[in-house]
Amino acid sequence: MKLDTDNGQPGPTKTSSASDKSKESTLRTLWTGLPSSKTPLATCLTVLLNILLSLLTLDFLIRGVFLYPGTDVAFSRIGYVSPTTANLLVREPDPAQLPIGIFYQESAQTDPTKWVQEGTIYTTDNSTDFTVPITLKGLKPSTSYMYSLSNNKTGTFVTAPLPGSKEARSLSFLTSSCIKPNFPYNPLSHPLRIWGIEHVSSFIRKLPQTLRPAFMLFLGDFIYIDVPHRFGSSISHYRSEYRRVYSSPSWSIPNDNPAIDLPWIHTLDDHEIANDWSKGNTTAPYPAAVDPYIHYHVSVNPPIPAAPFASRENTTYFSFTHGPASFFMLDTRTYRSEPAQANSTILGSAQLQSLLEFLARPEPAEVRWKIVASSVPFTKNWRVGTTDTWGGFQNERRTVFKTMWRAERELGVRIVMLSGDRHEFGAIRYPDPTLDFTPDDFLPNTAGEGLHEFSVGPLSMFYLPIRSYRQTDNEDVTVKYIPDGNNKFGFIDISPADEIIDSVTSSGKSATVTIPSSVLTYSLYVDGDIVWKYRLSVPLPESGTRPTASTTKHPRVPPGKVLKDEVVSEGWDVTFKAAIGRLEEVGRDVSDWVYELLEKTRTVESLD
Repeated sequence: MKLDTDNGQPGPTKTSSASDKSKESTLRTLWTGLPSSKTPLATCLTVLLNILLSLLTLDFLIRGVFLYPGTDVAFSRIGYVSPTTANLLVREPDPAQLPIGIFYQESAQTDPTKWVQEGTIYTTDNSTDFTVPITLKGLKPSTSYMYSLSNNKTGTFVTAPLPGSKEARSLSFLTSSCIKPNFPYNPLSHPLRIWGIEHVSSFIRKLPQTLRPAFMLFLGDFIYIDVPHRFGSSISHYRSEYRRVYSSPSWSIPNDNPAIDLPWIHTLDDHEIANDWSKGNTTAPYPAAVDPYIHYHVSVNPPIPAAPFASRENTTYFSFTHGPASFFMLDTRTYRSEPAQANSTILGSAQLQSLLEFLARPEPAEVRWKIVASSVPFTKNWRVGTTDTWGGFQNERRTVFKTMWRAERELGVRIVMLSGDRHEFGAIRYPDPTLDFTPDDFLPNTAGEGLHEFSVGPLSMFYLPIRSYRQTDNEDVTVKYIPDGNNKFGFIDISPADEIIDSVTSSGKSATVTIPSSVLTYSLYVDGDIVWKYRLSVPLPESGTRPTASTTKHPRVPPGKVLKDEVVSEGWDVTFKAAIGRLEEVGRDVSDWVYELLEKTRTVESLD
């Protein structure tokens, strides 16, 4: 106690102490990482923690790259499957395994002498990174097969149905995008483990045989050459990334119904080349990047369109029909120009003409769906990085949409767009402006009429913690936005069913009618669990009638319906993340404006 020097009474006592200062110093050292001579123990802990974090970062960067180059990986996988053929990709770098005999037989066949030999692989070499595409021929439609190679690689597949058959009325398949091994990072995990592929295998194993997916439609970013670090841009660097993905132990987990047994069909996106690639197909590093894409994916992809409007050897977009759906798989990277210009193109002239021809083409009676697959979203509702999507090519998008709306009105089909890229899920509809709508039809987060897009990703990668998606007009109407989840994929089932729709009688009274329809159900799976389900339908022609323009035309198709929704989109965290997204959006706009101003200044100075 301290005495007051004037009157001898007790004076004020100081509350701070040496222990309090020591605690503050310790916390400061632990929080900032700055060393302090006053807190040697805390300083040692921070040094050790920083060393540990540095080692973990180094482990994430280089363990997979240097310990698993994949040069010795041998595998086989099925690509596109038609009613009578199946494309098989084989990689075998070991010359001791050559020649490789290729055999197949029906899965129901138990006689070991009934194997059919398709052919023999005598040589493999580095010109194709030791890959060889094989086509199995003379198969039966809608039949399960096994194949076996003399190097002990085996697998199974099911052929597509014969057009016009009963089996051709149904189809199930998967769709997703974006793969990065060992992400989210786990130091105890195999550096090439891919959790999303394991979720797919687990999902397939639980399905009844009648709902087994016919294929995986994978919409780009199969590799991430530039994430977290680009080690090079040579052909060998790009090839090694493909080999590492195919070296992942996740392809064979579990042993029954592994994901590698599912036919995989691929499109190309930016991270197979470089982030936000828009410099064409001759500028480096595109020629190096496309080499393994051609060998590992294009070589066993579906056929190119019958009318590609370009030389076939330079065409990397595809088209095929499977059961009730006809598909067009776009290449939105190879032929695009710089976005946000008056004459910007995301498809290039030849691909655009081929797509428009596909959309305007009448389909057989059993084909009720035209599905357009794009690596990047059609919607402009993603407000950050919009110009990398179709939002940067709105004139061309408008041309495509006009043809789509007309096809829905006149051809008796329904058009669905599938996309990836954004590490989030978005369901969007695009109402036909020629039809009459009320203001309620354009409200966000509503089911309804219009072209529909389902954009999903990643299969195995990070999701965005901020909210960069926002509806801004009546053109792109939000049905559902689900950003969270490191592992997402969509399961699409198309089957015939009776659809109950609202109608109006001749007397003006409302009523419901039952119409035989082809029904598409989209189910979204996040981290292995179903969280959202949506239903679309298109009326079928009356039984016994030959489809004509008058029997198939329907000026309005039934609106979509939400069947399941387990995602809560309200709460303070949603508002906070949306606000952060708006700040990033503004920051990007300012940054773009500054760069544009600097570019204009540089151009003026160069002219002077």
